Amino acid sequence: MGLRIYNTLSGKKEDFVPVEEGKVKMYVCGMTVYSDAHLGHARTYIAFDIIRRYLEYKGYKVTYVQNITDVDDKIIRSAREKGMDPLEYSRYYTERCLSDLSALGIREADIYPKASEHIDDMIEMIQKIIENGYGYVSDGDVYFSVDRFADYGKLSKQRIEDMRAGARIEPSEKKRNPLDFALWKSAKPDEPKWKSPWGEGRPGWHIECSAMSIKYLGVPFDIHGGGRDLIFPHHENEIAQAEAAYGKGFARYWLHTGLLKIRGEKMSKSLGNIISVREAIKKYNPEAIRFFFASTHYRSPPNFTEEAIEHARRSLEKIYRIYDILGYFERKGGEEEDEEVNSLVEELKKEFEEAMDDDFNTPMALKAIFRFIDRLNNKIKVSGMGSRSSKLARETLLKLCNVLTLLQDVKEEEINMDEVVGLLEKYGIEKRIRSPEEGIDALIELRDSARRERDWVKADSIREDLRRLGLEVEDTKMGTIWYRKRKL
Repeated sequence: MGLRIYNTLSGKKEDFVPVEEGKVKMYVCGMTVYSDAHLGHARTYIAFDIIRRYLEYKGYKVTYVQNITDVDDKIIRSAREKGMDPLEYSRYYTERCLSDLSALGIREADIYPKASEHIDDMIEMIQKIIENGYGYVSDGDVYFSVDRFADYGKLSKQRIEDMRAGARIEPSEKKRNPLDFALWKSAKPDEPKWKSPWGEGRPGWHIECSAMSIKYLGVPFDIHGGGRDLIFPHHENEIAQAEAAYGKGFARYWLHTGLLKIRGEKMSKSLGNIISVREAIKKYNPEAIRFFFASTHYRSPPNFTEEAIEHARRSLEKIYRIYDILGYFERKGGEEEDEEVNSLVEELKKEFEEAMDDDFNTPMALKAIFRFIDRLNNKIKVSGMGSRSSKLARETLLKLCNVLTLLQDVKEEEINMDEVVGLLEKYGIEKRIRSPEEGIDALIELRDSARRERDWVKADSIREDLRRLGLEVEDTKMGTIWYRKRKL
C-alpha cells in the first residue's frame, strides 16, 4: 500500500499522487508576526515538519514554502500601540518568531516569502480576477464577488445560502454582498501603502497566500497546509481567488492540523493560557515538546499538560537508553550476524512505514518504535547482540526517529579522560589506557570481580562513581553493560 492522505477538500483519504513524479511542492500558512511564536504555532509547524521529513524519507524531493504575513490589521494595531512603523515592527517579530521555531528544533522552510515583498504579484493576480469577472472595484477598494464563484464553500462544506444568513456588512465596507471579501484595501492614515491601478493601499490577507504560493510552486501544486482554524474563511478564499484567476485547480491536497488545547481548554488570549515557545523551552526540553506533539495524530487536538510533557520526557529516556545500549554492543559485541536482530529491524521498518503511509499516523509509528525497543530489551536480557547487527539497529532507530523530529541533535558526548584516570588510581588499577572507554571497561571488570566476591560495598562504590561521570551500569545475564545517562 502506498501513501494515503486525508484531504480536507474531498473529506476522505486519498492515494497520494504528486503533480510531478518524484517531487512534492508544499505550502504551509505561516505566522502573522505581531507577537512571539506560541505553542499553537509549534503544533502546526512540528506536524508539517514531520510530514515533510517522511516525504523525503519516501524519496521525494520536497520544496517547502512557509509564508510570513508582515502586512496585516493585527500588525498595524500592535505597531501603533508601540509607536512603531508597522513594517519595522513586523521585521522585529519575524526574526524572533523564526528564531523561536529554530530553537524548538523545527527545520527551516526552503523559502520564507514575505507579503510586503510580493505586492506586485498580488496586484497582478487581482487584475486577473477582475478581468475574469470575479472581482470589482468599489471606491478604491477591490472585492471578490462570491456569488460569481459557483464552488464557494467546497472546502469548508458550507452552502452560500447558510453563510449569507449570518453575514453582515460593516459600516466602513463598500461591498455588494456580505460574503464578498477584500482583495485590496484603499489607503488609510498611518498604514503601510503601495501604489496600484486602484489607488494607493494594501492587499487583503487572503490574496497574500494565493499569490505567494503560486509564485514559488506554480499551479496546481501538491499540498497546502495549516491549522483547522484556517479552513474558513482563509483557505476557502484562497481557493476561490486562485481558481478565479487561473481557471484551474489550486492545491490538490489540503491538510489541516487539530488545534492545541492547554489543560483541556482552547488556547486563547481571553483565557490567558497562551504559552510562548520562548517560555516553553525555558521550562521543558524542546525534544520532549516535539515528542508530545508527535504522540498525537496531526488531525487531532493535542492536550498540553505537565503530565503529558513528563510522559514525553520519560518516553524519550527509553529511546535514548536503547540507542546508547546499542552503541555499547556496536563497540563490544562479536562480529557474527544476528539474524534475530536483523529480523526485528525489518519488522520495525515495515510497521513504521505502514503507520506513516496511513495519513502520517505518528502515534502508531511511535508504537512500532517502542515495540522494537521492548523486543531488543528482551533480546539483551537473554543473549546480548553482535556488533554489526547492533550498528544496523542503531542506525535504523536513528533514521526513523529523525523522521519524527527526534534524536536529530544526538551527540556522542566525550567522557572526561582525567576523571576516568582518577578513578583508576582510586581503586588501585594500574593500567595505561588509550581512551576513557578502556578505563571504564577496567572499572567494570573490577566491579564484576567485587560482586563475585560479594564485596557489595566496593561494587556499589564503583557504580556510584560511574554515575557521577554520567554513566549508567546495568547487570544482565550476559554480563555488565554501561552507557551514558542523558539528561532530558
